[in-house]
Amino acid sequence: MIRLVFVDVDGTLVGEKGVPPCVWPAVEKARRRGLRLSLLTGRPGRGEALALAQRLAPEGLHVFESGAVVLALTQDPHEPPVKPLRVEALPLEAAQEAVRLARRLGLPLEGYTAEGGFYVEGDSPLLKAHQALLGVEAEGADLLRLGSPLVRLQVLAEAHAPLEVFLEGLPPGLAAHVAESPKMPGVRFVSLTKKGVGKLSAARFVAEAYGLSLEECAMVGDGENDLEVIRAVGLGIAMGNAPERVKRAAQKVVAPVEACGLAEALDLLNPP
Repeated sequence: MIRLVFVDVDGTLVGEKGVPPCVWPAVEKARRRGLRLSLLTGRPGRGEALALAQRLAPEGLHVFESGAVVLALTQDPHEPPVKPLRVEALPLEAAQEAVRLARRLGLPLEGYTAEGGFYVEGDSPLLKAHQALLGVEAEGADLLRLGSPLVRLQVLAEAHAPLEVFLEGLPPGLAAHVAESPKMPGVRFVSLTKKGVGKLSAARFVAEAYGLSLEECAMVGDGENDLEVIRAVGLGIAMGNAPERVKRAAQKVVAPVEACGLAEALDLLNPP
């Protein structure tokens, strides 16, 4: 029996035009039936992503930063509304080497800290467009001189960018997660977390915090970075806009994001 559903953001909950209105009634129905919902995203736990998590499950655990951060949300007036439960920092030397590599290759670079800081190097239009997508303004900074540990680095790469060279040159100790967003077509987002840290490790952490196994969980996603969770849970669901590899790995395939695919997925778990 599925008791917890992990929900990806870009390409799953959010499409090119935002969240389809049909999603929220399905979310309310799922919650009324006792299903737990948990956001599982590469986005930071700020801005639009945090607002989506609060609407999806205002009392619950949500995963950000490609698994590096798990936040607990509550509406209890005696508790902080957002509390970090899990924070996995990048190894310092490996992070510094990755920053230098991105600089040499001219790749737009973002850094995210344990305290929720969002920093960028340079003034690439891609960086500015991504800030608008996230609903969060970044600070310009030297990512080798931050006062707080980084939990995630991210490069943004268009089709002509030397992304393969970057991936091949990464130091040991880091894990790379490649994703896309329908709001920035043609751009690949490469998140770097500590090796062993990703959506799957965070999903397992959240499930265990609820006293559940992954067999009692479902995952709804569309990207290559969702594959490991789709394969590991009791019910893996792929969006209709997902690549064929993701669809083949899933047990169910629903409509694309703009055609109410997430609502369809939740309705599979919410029979009348």
